[in-house]
Amino acid sequence: MGALVGLGVGIGLLLVWSAFFLPRRGPTAPRARRTTDLLARAGLGQVSATGFVLLCAACGVGTTLVMQVVSGTPPVALAFGAMGGCLPVAVVSGRARRRQRELAEVWPEAVDNLTSAVRAGMSLPDALAGLAVRGPVPLRAAFDQFALDYQVTGRFGESLDRLKERLADPVGDRVVEGLRVAREVGGGELGRLLRNLSTYLREDLRTRSEMESRQAWTVNGARLAVASPWLVLLLMSLQHDVIRRYASPVGVVVLVVGAGICLVAYRLMMRIGRLPVERRILS
Repeated sequence: MGALVGLGVGIGLLLVWSAFFLPRRGPTAPRARRTTDLLARAGLGQVSATGFVLLCAACGVGTTLVMQVVSGTPPVALAFGAMGGCLPVAVVSGRARRRQRELAEVWPEAVDNLTSAVRAGMSLPDALAGLAVRGPVPLRAAFDQFALDYQVTGRFGESLDRLKERLADPVGDRVVEGLRVAREVGGGELGRLLRNLSTYLREDLRTRSEMESRQAWTVNGARLAVASPWLVLLLMSLQHDVIRRYASPVGVVVLVVGAGICLVAYRLMMRIGRLPVERRILS
């Protein structure tokens, strides 16, 4: 008995000491937070922000070394190395946009499925868990994890919070918060809320699809205009007598000014033609 009391006192003193003397984890840096959010929106939440940054650095260094061997001109190699370092960001951003568009297309079907399940007499947690089997394929894995969380904890609110983190989708945030309110209100308001939510999601998807189809030519034109001079420079790298002129101070100035103009023009073109982006205001 004395040993147990001594052990308990020792653990208590250790916890008190750790609260005052062990370093505390500070808030996440904004840049790391943005990287984490980007990976989550792309469905790569299991990838750490540090690992992603290291991947970008490895791509940049690898591209620099390859272009140095091909062109033998350090300024050109560094220019393409910077592009290589940004390539993983572009790929993950494109994946995040495609995933967000894909989820937006299937959410109305998922809400209709919930409405049918609630009409059949199922409880809201059971109806959500049923989406792991009967719901749209892109959402099944997330709702399968929700079913497991709810089965283990029995806490509906916490399971919904984990579902939001797993989906990392603005439309999903609205649906989840709507379900949370519906759970609290209950009664006959649940079916009405789900029907209104399904109608709203379909109208929003139809409007955004029309706007994105009209915006496509602007995006493609901006990308083509920016990529063209660098493709020409890449072909020129095979001609050593020509490409070595960029190793001079004048050539470096041309590269820096050209890169700056391309970046500013691309950002300006994308800003003019961009659509309003939904933000996760409820995350």
